[in-house]
Amino acid sequence: MLAYIARRIVYVIPIVISVALVCFLLVHITPGDPLVAVLPADASQELAAQLRAAYGFDRPLPVQFGLWLLRALHGDLGNSIATGRPVLAEVMRAVANTVTLAIAAAIIGFTMGILLGLIAGYFRETWVDKVATSFAIAGVSVPHYWLGMVLVIIFSVQLNWLPAVGAGPNGSNSWAWDWAHLKYLVLPAITTSVIPMGIVTRTVRALTGDILSQDFVEALRAKGLHETGVFRHVIKNAAPTALAVMGLQLGYMLGGSILIETVFSWPGSGFLLNSAIFQRDLPLLQGTILILALFFVFLNLLVDIAQAAIDPRIKRG
Repeated sequence: MLAYIARRIVYVIPIVISVALVCFLLVHITPGDPLVAVLPADASQELAAQLRAAYGFDRPLPVQFGLWLLRALHGDLGNSIATGRPVLAEVMRAVANTVTLAIAAAIIGFTMGILLGLIAGYFRETWVDKVATSFAIAGVSVPHYWLGMVLVIIFSVQLNWLPAVGAGPNGSNSWAWDWAHLKYLVLPAITTSVIPMGIVTRTVRALTGDILSQDFVEALRAKGLHETGVFRHVIKNAAPTALAVMGLQLGYMLGGSILIETVFSWPGSGFLLNSAIFQRDLPLLQGTILILALFFVFLNLLVDIAQAAIDPRIKRG
């Protein structure tokens, strides 16, 4: 197992370097001057040159990348052009809010997805299967930003049960586990969970139906094994693939949804990324993309290790 983990970690290193290179180049190939956000309209050429030198934009791209990567390895992602604050502090504050939202959405989406998938798989080609499958198809088909707006209209505007926007009372961006803050999480979490719920439901349904049709399940039942024991075997065989799918979905949720976080004004990484794009804040844009990409890479690494722990055949392969 330790050798398998070591191999996976070695494989991650070139991926991380490639991710850093792509993050750096993506924001430099877009047209426009990033200093427009801070330069006054009547700024002189001398002032523009000084700012460009201060942010290192006057150097060749390979030199900029090398210096940026070296600073990033030491935890320095530079300062935001728009606010002047350290990028790492801005990103980690937003990521913390996104992680809170992603965990809440994962609990809702994965729990509902597993339950609906197992029920649909056990009762294939029945009305129960059709109802569960309809929920799954609706989950992956309905635009989540549209669903978010509908939920706001119903539960915030019409019923006045839950707040429409923000992450806390009085515009607070800090998080606390109390009802005053949790009620701001309900609608964004439900909206974010819909697509993962649909994908997990369809995956678990297909896995369950396929496993139940295999010969070893018939053999277990022929030996008189109780249905609870059969269920445990189904779960064990379906777990690796289901875990991989849920890991990918959790990675997407941790990446933040620009549309959902914008609809609910949730101060997460997607909302921060949206602001950085419109303000042409290159250091903030680079730092946000890099941190989110690294989250995704290392989450996939953890999923690979968890799969190997559950299914020894993966290690042997």
